[in-house]
Amino acid sequence: MTAAAIEVRQLVVERGGRTVLDGLDLTIPRGRITGLLGPSGCGKSTLIRSLVGVQIVKSGTVDVLGEPGGSAVNRRRVGYVTQGSSVYDDLTVAQNLAYFAAIYGVEQERVDEVLRSVDLADRRDQLTRSLSGGQRARVSLAAALLASPDVYLLDEPTVGLDPVLRRDLWRLFTDLASAGATLLVSSHVMDEADRCDEVLLMREGRLIAQDTPAGLRAATGTQDIESAFLALATGGGR
Repeated sequence: MTAAAIEVRQLVVERGGRTVLDGLDLTIPRGRITGLLGPSGCGKSTLIRSLVGVQIVKSGTVDVLGEPGGSAVNRRRVGYVTQGSSVYDDLTVAQNLAYFAAIYGVEQERVDEVLRSVDLADRRDQLTRSLSGGQRARVSLAAALLASPDVYLLDEPTVGLDPVLRRDLWRLFTDLASAGATLLVSSHVMDEADRCDEVLLMREGRLIAQDTPAGLRAATGTQDIESAFLALATGGGR
């Protein structure tokens, strides 16, 4: 077993004649929450897609749990939640989860458990198409939770959620990490960095910093992560 959950070396991705990721290097340890932060369009989703193995890469290597990104070995060991809903509109919430539970070979009790964990137990019989965007995102998260994967790749999982639900989901993420899971959580909301053990800051396809939230503030002499990002992005800091 490798010490790192995720290792990326010299990753280059081009799309439409434009370099989206430009020689990215990073290592993400196991059993922690790592925040992937940066403005929209900086390459966060492309990086996550590369880790999942659904993104064509030009060069470089991507390893997740010691296997190449997208390896069949990792299909149950890696949970992926996309920005857009990845569930079926014409099924109810419970039917969607029953479908994914059958794929993963988990029992109905697990479906009930994850519905409670994402606060959708009272919506179980509602058609997914009738849910709000935030609720649909939670159904996708519940589907990823079913197999109890070792690594969670979560692309903007808290977008469109009210503050109370955001807080509750971050508590769930903390519990998952405490139980040994590794979480990579992307966001363009800088204040979510303080909920993470470590933060990756991206800008224009490059990694500009990797540190703890406290370390980033100390290195830049700032009081919050947004200010730290601005200092690093403009060449400021100490």
